[in-house]
Amino acid sequence: MNFAANTSLRRLLGATLVIVCFCIFFPAQAQTEAGLPFKVRDIRVEGLQRLPVERVYAALPIQAGDTIDQAAVREAVKRLFATGNYENVQLGRDGNDLVVVVAERPSVARIELEGNKSIEEEDLRKGLTQAGLAEGEVFQRSTLEAISGELERQYIAQGRYGADIETEVTPLPRNRVALKITIYEGKAARISDINIVGNTLFSDEELLDGFELSPSHFWSFIKGDDKYSRQRLAGDLERLRSYYLDRGYINFSIESTQVSVTPDRERVLITVNVAEGEQFRVNDVQLSGDLVVDEKELKPLVVIQKGQVFSQQLVTYTSDLIKRRLGNEGYTFAEVRGVEQETGDGDTVDVTFYVDPGRRVYVNRIGFSGNIKTEDEVLRRELRQFEDAPANTSLIDLSRERLQRLGYFSTVEADTDRVPGADDLVDVNYDVQEQPSGSIGANVGYSDASGVIFGANISQNNFRGNGNRVSFSLSRSDIRDSYSFSHYNPYYTLDGVSRGFSLFYSKIDFDETRLSSYAADRAGGNVTFGYPISEYTRLNFGGGVEQTKVQRGDYIAVAIDDFLEREGEKFNEFKLSASLRTSTLNRGILPDRGWASTFRLEAAVPGSDYLFYKASWEGEKYFPITNNWTVRTRGNVGYGDGYGDDQGLPFFEAYYGGGIGSVRGYESRSLGPRSPALYYVNEGVSDPDPDPIGGNLLTEASLELIFPTPFAAESRSVRTFLFVDAGNVFETKFDNGLDEFDTHELRASAGIGLSWLTAIGPLSFNLATPLNDQSGDDTEVFQFSLGQTF
Repeated sequence: MNFAANTSLRRLLGATLVIVCFCIFFPAQAQTEAGLPFKVRDIRVEGLQRLPVERVYAALPIQAGDTIDQAAVREAVKRLFATGNYENVQLGRDGNDLVVVVAERPSVARIELEGNKSIEEEDLRKGLTQAGLAEGEVFQRSTLEAISGELERQYIAQGRYGADIETEVTPLPRNRVALKITIYEGKAARISDINIVGNTLFSDEELLDGFELSPSHFWSFIKGDDKYSRQRLAGDLERLRSYYLDRGYINFSIESTQVSVTPDRERVLITVNVAEGEQFRVNDVQLSGDLVVDEKELKPLVVIQKGQVFSQQLVTYTSDLIKRRLGNEGYTFAEVRGVEQETGDGDTVDVTFYVDPGRRVYVNRIGFSGNIKTEDEVLRRELRQFEDAPANTSLIDLSRERLQRLGYFSTVEADTDRVPGADDLVDVNYDVQEQPSGSIGANVGYSDASGVIFGANISQNNFRGNGNRVSFSLSRSDIRDSYSFSHYNPYYTLDGVSRGFSLFYSKIDFDETRLSSYAADRAGGNVTFGYPISEYTRLNFGGGVEQTKVQRGDYIAVAIDDFLEREGEKFNEFKLSASLRTSTLNRGILPDRGWASTFRLEAAVPGSDYLFYKASWEGEKYFPITNNWTVRTRGNVGYGDGYGDDQGLPFFEAYYGGGIGSVRGYESRSLGPRSPALYYVNEGVSDPDPDPIGGNLLTEASLELIFPTPFAAESRSVRTFLFVDAGNVFETKFDNGLDEFDTHELRASAGIGLSWLTAIGPLSFNLATPLNDQSGDDTEVFQFSLGQTF
């Protein structure tokens, strides 16, 4: 440790001079019994520079009027030293006055940290403060030395055997010091080999497969699994112990562990000595204790059975199931211990589960934290556990899941705490972390056909924190204006009936443009109501009105032209719709567990200019492989047709495919029938590159492998995945040269994608390669979207 020598020497000489002078003029009564005892008339304190005199009086066990002796003087000196504020303390007598001379310890003015990388500065400063070394506190060299030693031990625990800690103390005016802690972390030692000695039943490869640590290999520079850490080794040893216990070796033990470091401190050799013991099977399983729930209900929860190889994992799992069942009855703090006992025959054990339910508890209060924007009422209406009711573990967890499925929060945690002074009451607190729940976008552009184009859209699923969904969009150009607005209230009534409505308007100035195919003015609105059928299923009904006015373009498909000649160019439609949705997804955005299924039916009812219906089903399911790897499957099928005297689906209601959310790798809305019989309205010439005109049958399927995002593996707002898509759109009603359903016409693609929940809305990027594109298909390798729900 380095000090500013001259200044420190002056301070030391000054303090010595004060004490020497004091001893000359006021004999030190702390060292002799001369003049003792005596009655103290007054107390005088000398030597203070920074601390108030009240600090001395508060610690001094002597007051004016007391008669003191040698024992009282020693006790006074002891107490003043115990405060840690003084480097030296002397007591003397001046007549009948007690004189206290102190030399203060300096205070810490500032602390500088340099060189720390593997330990965050915030965590390092927090540790210094807990150890008593913080700005404004009294400086003690012993504390600094102890902290230096502890830091070195922490770095050694990380495998940084070359770490070095240097400290510098610089005196400052007014009895203060500045501390500088310089850390040389060094490199973490790499593991050259891990040896397990004493294993005969399982090979080293089998046992080391579950270790986090590993000898250096090709991918170590990415995974970092060859960097030695004492904490990670302790975790690996616990996994090794569990490996044997889960296979019936109840007497398995780790005899010793040696960590050898090479002289250059850069390589580590780990040796683990084990004793395996014999394998045991289960002889009998019993339930014991206070069984507040009928044993017949608990027995099915016992997953470890007679005759099986003993497994500690199954014992723990059974204990958790029983505790959860008791928790559903209000015994939140029940204890269940699974204990194995050898029967004496050398290879069997009896397993007994001792049940201690404790007292039945009730919920005193339910609170929320972390919801800065979202109102408490929005959270409270999702709860299935209520105040003053018995605490039910399943209902508490179900409430947490419902909050997570809202899509407003990245994480939701539920904590159950006892109420102080009450054995039968608990408080339940839901801690949420809010995430973006909307999107905002704008665009400005120019085209020869439309002129200057301006567009904006805003969507918020948690509008002003009240849980309502509101969206608005507009687009304006020289030839086209379009506007839309929608509002959805998931709790239109207190019992969960929802209501939503939307309005839209789109108009084209036909005098200002020359259409290439066709365009349409559209206006309308609709209202929907939803009814909860069960915890996971909702039934929705709706109705609306829509007007469509079609304008022919220069190039137009014969099928569309024939339809307009036959039915006219203006359509008023009155629609009714219904949908049934079931969802067990664990999150509203970027889920990775559960499944969802939605069936929709929409029909233009009598009174409309054209009668038709559309039916569709869309579903997805997640199959967890590990905690971080998940397989997702998705399917979408849609079919439409006319009814009554009207045959076929009107072209302005047709299905289209391609793009994000459909078959990636193909341009949006580019898949589907392309009529070969297109002509120029005025001259009758054919179009060499006809546009898709849609169809009445949609088929799509996707398979995704979701894996941890590099450099953001723990983030819930980022997702990376590999995918394979397949699908197309077909026309099955008309014999006019268009594509009927044919599996050979399905388009497929494969690629990699990234989804990211940002402050301005969800972003999605995809790189896709079409696998079987045909001549005339519009392909697109890179695709991007903003604001689309994942």
